[in-house]
Amino acid sequence: MTSRTVVADRLRSAVALVGCLLAALGLALVWLARSRVDRPVYVSELGADGEPTAALFEAALLLVVVAGACVAWAGRGVRSVLPGLRAWTVSTSVGAAAGLFLVASQVPCTAGCPLPVGPAATAQDAVHTGAAVVAFAAACVAMLQAASASAGRALRLLSVVCGVAVALIAATGGILSLVGVATAVGGVLELVATSIAVSWLIVFGATTAWGPVRAVAVGAPARGRRTSAEASA
Repeated sequence: MTSRTVVADRLRSAVALVGCLLAALGLALVWLARSRVDRPVYVSELGADGEPTAALFEAALLLVVVAGACVAWAGRGVRSVLPGLRAWTVSTSVGAAAGLFLVASQVPCTAGCPLPVGPAATAQDAVHTGAAVVAFAAACVAMLQAASASAGRALRLLSVVCGVAVALIAATGGILSLVGVATAVGGVLELVATSIAVSWLIVFGATTAWGPVRAVAVGAPARGRRTSAEASA
């Protein structure tokens, strides 16, 4: 291993760890903002126009955005072995989710966060909700890609559990919001889905820095598995 490779490897690890720290701080700020609201709310409502937690929530989302960019850069090269999911890398999905959350952070919903299909909704609400929903979808895709990549067994198992959990929990919360039933429960579900997604990002970033994903990302085969090139030979 050349000195240049060592430096690049250390830089990759450092950037991944910075991403982990920023993601943890962002998640902590989301929970802090939620603790300052004494009524049932969905996560997006914490950043709605006029909310006293709007600035804090925007800061939390921006931290998660930067964290996602760091982890995406550090974990580049990790790709699923499944035909459909290997069309692009895990980092591409993470980067897409980060970009969409950036849009959601800069285009908050209006007061009360009305649904885009409701009479009180505006174009601003449609942009915010659309960006947030697609961002969650991209994050779930990233988890499923990592679950089927040449990485450690623990990460693969955690990724599939987190991906399915986030998809089901977020979808349930969204449906409750659409039908206007048990919205307090829906708000809790959305907060749980957000927490799982950010926690997965932290684990993926840490694994990129120290574990098997790091080996795959820098071009070395994970222990006990063949690379995709070897598999297709």
